[in-house]
Amino acid sequence: MHEFNNRVDAQRAILSHVNSIKWKTEKLFGLSKRSINRWAMKNGLDAEDQLLVLVVEASSSLFFLANRSQEQVDATYKMRVQHVAELTDSIRLLAIGIQRRLDEMS
Repeated sequence: MHEFNNRVDAQRAILSHVNSIKWKTEKLFGLSKRSINRWAMKNGLDAEDQLLVLVVEASSSLFFLANRSQEQVDATYKMRVQHVAELTDSIRLLAIGIQRRLDEMS
C-alpha cells in the first residue's frame, strides 16, 4: 500500500507542477498516453518540447512501478522510484521557468 500511495502522490505532484502553468487551452488531466497526447496537441507542444519529454518519461516510469508493485521491491524498483522523484523535481523547476517567461510576456 505504501508504494501505491507514493505513486499516487508522485502523479498528483507532476500534474500540479504541469498545471501551475497557465496553459492556452487545456490542463493535463492525467498521465496516460492518451491524456498526454491530447494535452500536447491542444497546447501546441511538439515532440521535442522538454516538458513533454519529461512528462512522458515520468509517466513511463510510473507505469513500470505500477506493474512491479506486486513483486518484491528490488534495486531496479528503488532506482525507478528515485528517478521519478528526480523527474518530478525537474518538471517543477521547468514549470516555474515556463510560467515566469509567460508572465514576462504578458
